[in-house]
Amino acid sequence: MLTLASRNVRATGFPGDRRSVVARLRQGNSEPVELGSGELLLATSETAVLPGQPVLILERDQAAVAPRTIGPAVIAPDAFEYLQDGDVVSIGLVRPGLRTLYRRSSPHNSFLLTERCNHYCLMCSQPPKDINDDWLVDEILEAIPLIAKETGEIGFTGGEPTLLGDRLLRLVSDMKAHLPNTALHILSNGRRFNDAGFAGAYAAIQHPDVMLGIPIYSSVSQVHDYVVQSDGAFDETVRGILNLKAYGQRVEIRVVIHRQNYRDLPMLANFIARNLTFVDHVALMGLEMTGFAKANIETLWIDPANYREELREAASLLDDHGLRTSIYNHQLCTVDRAVWPLAVRSISDWKNEYEPECEGCAVRDRCGGFFATGRLRRSNHIRAIETETH
Repeated sequence: MLTLASRNVRATGFPGDRRSVVARLRQGNSEPVELGSGELLLATSETAVLPGQPVLILERDQAAVAPRTIGPAVIAPDAFEYLQDGDVVSIGLVRPGLRTLYRRSSPHNSFLLTERCNHYCLMCSQPPKDINDDWLVDEILEAIPLIAKETGEIGFTGGEPTLLGDRLLRLVSDMKAHLPNTALHILSNGRRFNDAGFAGAYAAIQHPDVMLGIPIYSSVSQVHDYVVQSDGAFDETVRGILNLKAYGQRVEIRVVIHRQNYRDLPMLANFIARNLTFVDHVALMGLEMTGFAKANIETLWIDPANYREELREAASLLDDHGLRTSIYNHQLCTVDRAVWPLAVRSISDWKNEYEPECEGCAVRDRCGGFFATGRLRRSNHIRAIETETH
């Protein structure tokens, strides 16, 4: 798993009293490189460094590079050796640290907008905090203009992004202005869009390629409300989806499968097919055993192989009704072959890995693999598949 953040960092020579500096990296070489505004030279022992240029140096190159620098410098652990030209980082100055905000070579880039949330989901992988973290949005607004124009997609996550109100709308507007060809995927519980005025303001931005990923965990409102630990959530979420679609906005329904809702999967699929048939995508998702899922493991965990039939029935029903449907975060050896065509490799590259049993599997390059972030439980049915058809 890639190291995306570290406190084991030294930053010197940066002027002012800012909390952090957001910068795009430029790969240095033997010839001098002119840096633009907001850029930082990624320097090695072979790099020509001009006087005063801000540089990022890995610890292994420090002895060779540091004596040649007279400007701002960041010394980072060797674990950041994956950093490349065009990546965007945040350098902590008040609390020294380094965070990778964007990797140009990765298809899985996302920004955490806030850790605040009005849900307390049993399986939340990013447990909410009641804190003022407005600085996260400030950093993202700095980062957006530095992102490569050819980037395929960016994700916005939380917490609950809609708690930001107008600041979320500002972020969406800035994405449209600076990255008009980049798809935007926003994870939200959807409840704020129950306010038709907010839904209308969001739609009025007219971002050309934005999708809201909104969870519905059961066709039974009480079960959904129990999973998210908030009374009335189901009704507000459904009304939010209806408002968004009335404004012509794209919506994805996301269903995380666990012990509390797996039996309801076919009924939920039927509810969606009958009442929300106009949504743009449905994702049936495996559980990530991290965050609150660790504390609630006995309440949530079920071997994916044990809901194979429910998943097949739900996915097939949705697909038969013409709804674009995907199965995320599942290993193919736990999924019925009839719905393999719907299975997607969805786990972000920085936290995706495979088990020793996966060696030699004929379909490994199509398989979702495992979350490196949560290894408390795994299916008892993991095995290498010898051929794609048997």
